[in-house]
Amino acid sequence: MTRILLVDDDTELTALLQEYLSDEGFGVATNTDGRAAVAAAVASSVDLIVLDIMMPAMNGIEVLQRIRRQSQVPVLMLTARGDDIDRIAGLNLGADDYVPKPCSTGELAARVRAILRRSGQPAGTAELAPIRAGRLVLDPGNRTAEWDGHLLDLTGTEFSLLEVLARKAGQLVSKQDISKQAFGKPLTPYDRRIDVHISSVRHKLGLRQDGQSRIQAVRGQGYQLLLD
Repeated sequence: MTRILLVDDDTELTALLQEYLSDEGFGVATNTDGRAAVAAAVASSVDLIVLDIMMPAMNGIEVLQRIRRQSQVPVLMLTARGDDIDRIAGLNLGADDYVPKPCSTGELAARVRAILRRSGQPAGTAELAPIRAGRLVLDPGNRTAEWDGHLLDLTGTEFSLLEVLARKAGQLVSKQDISKQAFGKPLTPYDRRIDVHISSVRHKLGLRQDGQSRIQAVRGQGYQLLLD
């Protein structure tokens, strides 16, 4: 089993990512101290490190510097959204990739798999398993979606949202679960991002034969993807 170490002081996000990656077939450990990442890299006890930049005591850039002095273990950096300075610094120091926070679990898993494939490591038991929901087929590894054999033009966020619904097609998914799994953060009051992205995905999926949307809202609860 591929071993991943998540290093981040955001314990809520880390717990969410750990649960998702474990379900995807990875062995996942967590820590809030960057020094643990250095120790794991030196001991060759993990196959990939997911490392947050903004941490107390020792930030991610310093941790990455120390890792690269002694190990070439793949490192995926978590950066503040829009912070190009940290992103460039991390890549220049030898980070394999980066994901801006808050991130969706699906996007992070796809980036992890891509890095592992490049490094010749196993990329999880669910890597090649497509998600099928009626005429909808999603490829989590390549983050592509097809409807009735035609490629859907989805943004990364739209794919993450549709993946959450497709995995539980025909079932109600709460807004809180959608927010955590698609956006990587709990739902907050007055947050309308889910509704905005749902509207766009609905348009791209088109209508059912009965004229209804393929994504139905249950007022005050969440959404469900309807099968034809």
